[in-house]
Amino acid sequence: MVWQGEIRRIDDYRWEIPQGYKSGMRVAGLVYADAAMLNGIREEQSLEQVANVAFLPGIVGRSLAMPDIHWGYGFPIGGVAATRVSDGVISPGGVGYDINCGVRLLRTNLVESEVRPKIKELVNHLFNNVPSGLGSEGKIRISNKEVDEVLTSGAGWAVKKGYGSSQDLDVTEEWGCMKMADPDKVSARAKKRGAPQLGTLGSGNHFLEVQVVREIYDKEAATVMGITQEGQVLMLIHTGSRGLGHQVCDDYLRIMGDAVRKYGICLPDRQLACAPVQSDEGRDYLAAMACAANFAWANRLCITHWVRESFTGVFGRSITDLGLEQIYDVAHNIAKIEEHTVDGKKLMLCVHRKGATRAFPAGQKGVPDRYMSVGQPVLIPGDMGRCSFIAVGTEKAMQETFGSTCHGAGRMKSRGAARKGMRGSDVADALAAKGIYVRTEDLGSLAEEASYAYKDVVGVVEIAQGAGISRKIAMAEPLGVIKG
Repeated sequence: MVWQGEIRRIDDYRWEIPQGYKSGMRVAGLVYADAAMLNGIREEQSLEQVANVAFLPGIVGRSLAMPDIHWGYGFPIGGVAATRVSDGVISPGGVGYDINCGVRLLRTNLVESEVRPKIKELVNHLFNNVPSGLGSEGKIRISNKEVDEVLTSGAGWAVKKGYGSSQDLDVTEEWGCMKMADPDKVSARAKKRGAPQLGTLGSGNHFLEVQVVREIYDKEAATVMGITQEGQVLMLIHTGSRGLGHQVCDDYLRIMGDAVRKYGICLPDRQLACAPVQSDEGRDYLAAMACAANFAWANRLCITHWVRESFTGVFGRSITDLGLEQIYDVAHNIAKIEEHTVDGKKLMLCVHRKGATRAFPAGQKGVPDRYMSVGQPVLIPGDMGRCSFIAVGTEKAMQETFGSTCHGAGRMKSRGAARKGMRGSDVADALAAKGIYVRTEDLGSLAEEASYAYKDVVGVVEIAQGAGISRKIAMAEPLGVIKG
């Protein structure tokens, strides 16, 4: 469906969907894009979704769309919306099915010349150590009681079990645990789905990626992160809450459908099903969502443990000698209760970030002590054939996007359309021609993640930087990839 509505150009990177586009919109929409990218966005339904989100009760500011926007369930992926806690709503569609799908970045003391000759061996070790693929089950076996401990303590549970350290928690969003979690609000089915999947990568666009730093744009900030030279090797981990988070979303969408009728909420799309933040349904969802977020942080830390084991096994050196330290872990499918200033007033808001990354500036509460002088690291992966970026949050983001920016490249083609265009074996061959070694449980699924299915992350990041909502620090390219 081609967008037919009015879009007003604000500047080279911002476009407004006027509040008057649809009767019932409570705020305007704001899309971050350049002219070329906007033309592509017009070809799908995501702009209509930006307008629909503006109907949510209690929404403030604008309904926002990051430059990696594409169609999603209810909210567009790349959508950000903040609602007042006092009289606003929480919508599971504004978080998504893969709750706390997020990205974790590790640095190393290794350089490309040391790793490239062993890249196949390293990727094979990683592939064997970290279970991946649809429905994959992990090495960890936990009882029903321990499932509740994971949902309550998050990454802290993994540290307690020896899968990480307090230093990892210090550089994880929310220190790896949302305190509002209540396992009693998570269904038995969700727990049953999640229990065997702790420490697994999953499928779809989840991945592990061995990277090499190609450019450093801000040496001072990069050094604070432990990125000291071009040619340095990094490790990126991208996964979420697996079947547990999916089931939490599914369970509460049904509950929210009833809540819409109960509270007389008028919506243009039933996929925006929601409930007042301060209602029983709203509080229950936030408590269950927090559990799924905690599961995801524990999941990524367990995977980090096996990543470290793989590096030490291949290079015969200790974790300390290899410098396998975490730079940061950031969520990009989550809702948070945060204080923001809107029209000169401080408000407690429920900030939905779906396919969007928190981007807090230097000095902001919630930024780890290590990064107080430079701002919160923002991790923006591209597709497996191009590059990824490390950035930081900005004051402009706090003023305009509730401290948010883009989370990745953003799809241009659906998974089905991507499969029709290329075979998985062709994608693997194309990556090999670039010097990128790939392993996957399902060769056919590689076609879904081919570069041509995604926007160029370089353009996405340039828009975010041009708009001032994040500032790039370094760029890295893949050497080896594991796709779920």
